[in-house]
Parts: sequence; structure tokens; C-alpha cells
Amino acid sequence: MDKRREKAGEIADMTVIGDVEGKTCIIVDDICDTAGTLVKAAQLLVDHGATEVHAYITHGVLSGPAVDRIEKSVMKSLVITDSIEPCERVKTARNIRIVPTAPLFAQAIMSIWNGTSVSSLFELDTLQPVYEGLYSAM
Repeated sequence: MDKRREKAGEIADMTVIGDVEGKTCIIVDDICDTAGTLVKAAQLLVDHGATEVHAYITHGVLSGPAVDRIEKSVMKSLVITDSIEPCERVKTARNIRIVPTAPLFAQAIMSIWNGTSVSSLFELDTLQPVYEGLYSAM
């Protein structure tokens, strides 16, 4: 996606870059506040032929109309971290999943303490056992 703003808080133009026809699209961003841009981007991808849209956002502020917008949108799922304490509405939303950050930070601290590689945190073999217990309980 290419997004242009003329001034803060207002999207002047948004376009799809590339061919998304028949594809599953993933939107990755650092922060989502009211979800206006996110929902518009997801709709634009579907309008250009995407079969599914999923979003992964580091910091889910999700203020004001965000949760309603996300639930009513074409997005199949939104994954956020718990870097910002989610309200009850976010926790119960049908298409929002929250990934805890504590296991990642704990593993990083352990790696530093033991003098082992922190870059191993970017490998599935390292993190899968850390998060495995969390998702089997859900």
C-alpha cells in the first residue's frame, strides 16, 4: 500500500502496489489508533481482488470507533501485542487476537544473562516452546 497525507490525520490518497488478485494479504504496521486507515487499506485490497486480509500491529491503541470498525471490516483477523493494555471490548472482539510480549522479553533477558544470542529470538525453534503453552490453553 502507498498512503499519502496532505496533513496529519487525513489520508489524501491510498493505492495498492502490485497485483493482489486471488491472494491473501498481510498488513504490518507499528501502531493502530482509530483503525480508519487500516480498515480502508483492507477494503482497498479486497476491492483489488484479495481473497483475505490479515493485519499485524505492534501497538494496538484501538481508541474510539476502532473495535467497531475492525469487527465490521473485511479483515479476517487483526493481531496485536499487549504492549498497551487492551480494554475488555478489544479482548472480546471476534477478529482481534492479542499476543503477549512477556515471554519474548523473558527469553531476551535469559539470553543476555546466559551470554547467548539474542538474535535467536527471531527463530521459530526458540520462540515456539515459549509461546506453546499459552496457545494450547486458549
